[in-house]
Amino acid sequence: VQLVVSGGGLVQAGGSLRLSCAASGFTFDDYAIGWFRQAPGKERVVVSCISSGDGSTYYADSVKGRFTISSDNAKNKVYLQMNRLKPEETAVYYCAAAPWRRGWGTPVELVAYDYWGQGTQVNVYS
Repeated sequence: VQLVVSGGGLVQAGGSLRLSCAASGFTFDDYAIGWFRQAPGKERVVVSCISSGDGSTYYADSVKGRFTISSDNAKNKVYLQMNRLKPEETAVYYCAAAPWRRGWGTPVELVAYDYWGQGTQVNVYS
């Protein structure tokens, strides 16, 4: 199982970035993919999740209306489009995969996620 994250970088407040998570080694439709972030000195928290099998999504309140999660099941990729970024969203962003079955709902807890990508740094400056 492998999750490869890309797309981080340096952006001015109000700007946009798109993160990508490329998954391999498992049946994509049987997993939910989540995006998490961890700021310096803080706990890792959920940002957004998507259940690849039915496309259901979850967004943390802090990112609703600004971030969009999407999946390309043909390419086994999940994207996180981040708009109107804020300096306090500077963090390492991770994608992770959790087992999922239709009817379970989209998992949002860290403990549900078995596999993790390497993380990518997002720096938002004011």
